[in-house]
Amino acid sequence: MFPATTEKAERNTSAAAMQRFDQQLRENIANIRSADREAIERRLNELDREWNVERAIELEAPSMILLGLALGSLSNRKWFAVSAMAASMVILHNLQGWYPLLPVFRAAGLRTAEEIEQERMALKALLGERSSLTHSIH
Repeated sequence: MFPATTEKAERNTSAAAMQRFDQQLRENIANIRSADREAIERRLNELDREWNVERAIELEAPSMILLGLALGSLSNRKWFAVSAMAASMVILHNLQGWYPLLPVFRAAGLRTAEEIEQERMALKALLGERSSLTHSIH
Protein backbone atom coordinates (compact mmCIF):
# COMPACT_ATOMS: atom_id res chain seq x y z
CA MET A 1 0.00 0.00 0.00
CA PHE A 2 2.70 2.48 0.98
CA PRO A 3 5.96 2.75 -0.94
CA ALA A 4 9.19 1.80 0.79
CA THR A 5 11.04 4.74 2.27
CA THR A 6 13.87 4.23 -0.21
CA GLU A 7 11.47 4.37 -3.17
CA LYS A 8 9.27 7.37 -2.35
CA ALA A 9 11.12 10.10 -4.23
CA GLU A 10 12.16 7.86 -7.11
CA ARG A 11 8.56 6.74 -7.70
CA ASN A 12 7.51 10.37 -7.95
CA THR A 13 10.37 11.58 -10.15
CA SER A 14 10.15 11.64 -13.93
CA ALA A 15 12.08 9.07 -15.95
CA ALA A 16 14.07 11.88 -17.58
CA ALA A 17 15.11 13.26 -14.19
CA MET A 18 16.07 9.78 -12.99
CA GLN A 19 18.23 9.35 -16.10
CA ARG A 20 19.94 12.68 -15.34
CA PHE A 21 20.71 11.56 -11.79
CA ASP A 22 22.07 8.21 -13.03
CA GLN A 23 24.19 10.01 -15.62
CA GLN A 24 25.44 12.44 -12.96
CA LEU A 25 26.50 9.52 -10.78
CA ARG A 26 28.37 7.85 -13.64
CA GLU A 27 30.09 11.12 -14.56
CA ASN A 28 31.04 11.89 -10.95
CA ILE A 29 32.65 8.46 -10.56
CA ALA A 30 34.36 8.61 -13.97
CA ASN A 31 35.78 12.06 -13.24
CA ILE A 32 37.27 11.01 -9.93
CA ARG A 33 38.35 7.49 -10.86
CA SER A 34 41.88 8.65 -11.72
CA ALA A 35 42.09 11.20 -8.90
CA ASP A 36 44.33 10.78 -5.90
CA ARG A 37 43.17 9.64 -2.48
CA GLU A 38 42.87 13.22 -1.18
CA ALA A 39 40.51 14.21 -4.01
CA ILE A 40 38.31 11.21 -3.31
CA GLU A 41 38.25 12.05 0.40
CA ARG A 42 37.36 15.67 -0.44
CA ARG A 43 34.46 14.43 -2.55
CA LEU A 44 33.32 12.20 0.31
CA ASN A 45 33.36 15.26 2.58
CA GLU A 46 31.28 17.16 0.01
CA LEU A 47 28.76 14.32 -0.02
CA ASP A 48 28.53 14.52 3.78
CA ARG A 49 27.36 18.13 3.41
CA GLU A 50 25.15 17.69 0.34
CA TRP A 51 21.50 18.49 0.93
CA ASN A 52 19.10 15.76 -0.08
CA VAL A 53 15.48 16.17 -1.14
CA GLU A 54 14.15 15.08 2.26
CA ARG A 55 16.18 17.76 4.00
CA ALA A 56 14.80 20.40 1.64
CA ILE A 57 11.24 19.26 2.35
CA GLU A 58 11.98 19.22 6.08
CA LEU A 59 13.01 22.88 5.84
CA GLU A 60 10.42 24.12 3.36
CA ALA A 61 7.30 22.59 4.90
CA PRO A 62 7.73 23.89 8.46
CA SER A 63 8.72 27.27 7.03
CA MET A 64 5.40 27.41 5.19
CA ILE A 65 3.54 26.26 8.29
CA LEU A 66 5.18 29.00 10.37
CA LEU A 67 4.54 31.59 7.65
CA GLY A 68 0.86 30.65 7.54
CA LEU A 69 0.60 30.83 11.32
CA ALA A 70 2.32 34.21 11.48
CA LEU A 71 0.28 35.74 8.66
CA GLY A 72 -2.92 34.21 10.03
CA SER A 73 -2.24 35.70 13.44
CA LEU A 74 -1.08 39.11 12.24
CA SER A 75 -2.99 39.73 9.03
CA ASN A 76 -5.92 37.61 7.95
CA ARG A 77 -7.20 34.32 9.33
CA LYS A 78 -7.36 32.95 5.77
CA TRP A 79 -3.57 32.56 5.93
CA PHE A 80 -4.04 29.68 8.38
CA ALA A 81 -5.02 27.66 5.31
CA VAL A 82 -1.38 27.80 4.16
CA SER A 83 -0.34 26.05 7.38
CA ALA A 84 -3.05 23.43 6.98
CA MET A 85 -2.11 22.75 3.35
CA ALA A 86 1.61 22.51 4.14
CA ALA A 87 0.95 20.11 7.02
CA SER A 88 -1.31 18.02 4.75
CA MET A 89 1.41 17.84 2.11
CA VAL A 90 3.93 16.57 4.68
CA ILE A 91 1.51 13.81 5.67
CA LEU A 92 0.93 12.95 2.01
CA HIS A 93 4.67 12.87 1.37
CA ASN A 94 5.26 10.57 4.31
CA LEU A 95 2.53 8.17 3.24
CA GLN A 96 2.88 8.20 -0.55
CA GLY A 97 6.14 9.95 -1.33
CA TRP A 98 4.54 12.69 -3.38
CA TYR A 99 5.15 16.35 -2.55
CA PRO A 100 4.10 19.38 -4.63
CA LEU A 101 7.62 20.82 -4.74
CA LEU A 102 9.36 17.49 -5.33
CA PRO A 103 9.69 18.09 -9.10
CA VAL A 104 11.16 21.54 -8.39
CA PHE A 105 13.66 20.18 -5.87
CA ARG A 106 14.64 17.34 -8.22
CA ALA A 107 14.98 19.75 -11.17
CA ALA A 108 17.28 21.84 -8.97
CA GLY A 109 19.50 18.77 -8.68
CA LEU A 110 18.64 17.61 -5.18
CA ARG A 111 19.20 13.89 -4.88
CA THR A 112 17.76 11.40 -2.45
CA ALA A 113 19.85 10.16 0.47
CA GLU A 114 20.06 6.80 -1.31
CA GLU A 115 21.41 8.38 -4.50
CA ILE A 116 24.04 10.24 -2.50
CA GLU A 117 24.89 7.03 -0.66
CA GLN A 118 25.39 5.19 -3.99
CA GLU A 119 28.09 7.68 -4.92
CA ARG A 120 29.62 7.43 -1.44
CA MET A 121 29.82 3.62 -1.68
CA ALA A 122 31.39 3.81 -5.14
CA LEU A 123 34.02 6.25 -3.86
CA LYS A 124 34.74 4.08 -0.83
CA ALA A 125 35.15 1.11 -3.17
CA LEU A 126 37.70 3.14 -5.15
CA LEU A 127 39.55 3.92 -1.93
CA GLY A 128 39.46 0.24 -1.00
CA GLU A 129 40.88 -0.78 -4.39
CA ARG A 130 43.70 1.73 -3.99
CA SER A 131 44.41 0.51 -0.48
CA SER A 132 44.56 -3.10 -1.72
CA LEU A 133 46.93 -2.12 -4.52
CA THR A 134 49.19 -0.23 -2.11
CA HIS A 135 49.35 -3.19 0.27
CA SER A 136 50.07 -5.69 -2.53
CA ILE A 137 52.93 -3.55 -3.89
CA HIS A 138 54.65 -3.35 -0.50
